[in-house]
Amino acid sequence: MIWFKPVDLKMLNDFHKNTMPDYLGIEFTEIGDDYIKARMPVNEKTMQAQGRLHGGANVVLAESLGSIATVLSINPDERKCVGLEINANHIRGAFKGYVHGITRPVHLGRTTQIWEIKIYDDDGKLSCISRITNIILDNKK
Repeated sequence: MIWFKPVDLKMLNDFHKNTMPDYLGIEFTEIGDDYIKARMPVNEKTMQAQGRLHGGANVVLAESLGSIATVLSINPDERKCVGLEINANHIRGAFKGYVHGITRPVHLGRTTQIWEIKIYDDDGKLSCISRITNIILDNKK
């Protein structure tokens, strides 16, 4: 397991109360030894005017997954993380139901981490792929 300390879904979902992920309806659904999954509804809060999932909503889901993964893999008493860069390639539109994201590490370094996030529609078709780079800083800075 790559997480610094044990974590559960209730903790993850409670941690995001009254934040953007909570507003958009993002729900963390699974934690594995080296991955985290979450889902987000495709609805009036996450759609663009043309009736499809907004690309920015995909990025919020991706950043929510990649950022919390970094937070969970470091010692919070000594270190903190800040996002450096995120990108997203939107592959297929989503029009209803949920999109489901999964993040896995690409690089777990001492000063940077890179996480890949794949987002699928309810039919399991790849909708978006994203990558986030986070910098890890000492709490003193």
